[in-house]
Amino acid sequence: MVDYTDDVMQTCGKVGTILLTSGAETSRVEQTVEYIGHAAGVAISCYVTMTAVFISVNQMGRTMMFKTKLSGFNLQKVDELNQASRQFTAHQISYDKLKEELERIDHQVIEFNWPTKILGAGLVSVAPMFLFKATWGDLGLSFFIGIVGFLATMWVANKHKTPYIKELAGGFTIALLSILAVKTGIGIDSDKMIVSSLMPLVPGVAITNSFREIMAGEIISGLVRGVDAVLVAIAIGSGVVLATSLLYMIGG
Repeated sequence: MVDYTDDVMQTCGKVGTILLTSGAETSRVEQTVEYIGHAAGVAISCYVTMTAVFISVNQMGRTMMFKTKLSGFNLQKVDELNQASRQFTAHQISYDKLKEELERIDHQVIEFNWPTKILGAGLVSVAPMFLFKATWGDLGLSFFIGIVGFLATMWVANKHKTPYIKELAGGFTIALLSILAVKTGIGIDSDKMIVSSLMPLVPGVAITNSFREIMAGEIISGLVRGVDAVLVAIAIGSGVVLATSLLYMIGG
């Protein structure tokens, strides 16, 4: 039979795991977990790394570890879980209601429909072209190339779970189509089209969170997030280089 303290530790560990794997900073995770524990009447201490959440009650000599791994970003879950934790610490909801909210947030799939995703990828792809003062033709091509690159990334992600392979595929597809557009006379500047169309694949949130972690004094977590973002960027660049080299060898 699990006693109340163990139940609170399990709940706090699950909160920390969801927050961490959804992209929250480690300092936010630690603070949220400790606030919930104290509001539940258990003096919990929390320590978070990028691969584990440690929950302990020093007075009782109990410690639990919850393993995690780097995942994507789901800031909607972070926001909803933060809101639930604030309501609980303010005694606006009960402990049982908090657990219900936690289960709901953990299992809900927050997903935009495909037309929205496709339109978003296209719009993000054309934004840099305004800064480049590109032609309307190249701008339109970037819109469609960005969409195709995004779809190629999603398709590969569904077929293969190898890390960073989807980013490589996206970079390869975008570079291939951009260069072919210029070679066939449809486009004018393949370099600008490539840079612009790659924007949906750039790990902007990961880079931002990395700097936030480092500035907050969480050096290890910040560096881990930063290295992951760099590896994503390398994969994207490798796809571009691979496509460029292939076309050069074929057509000169």
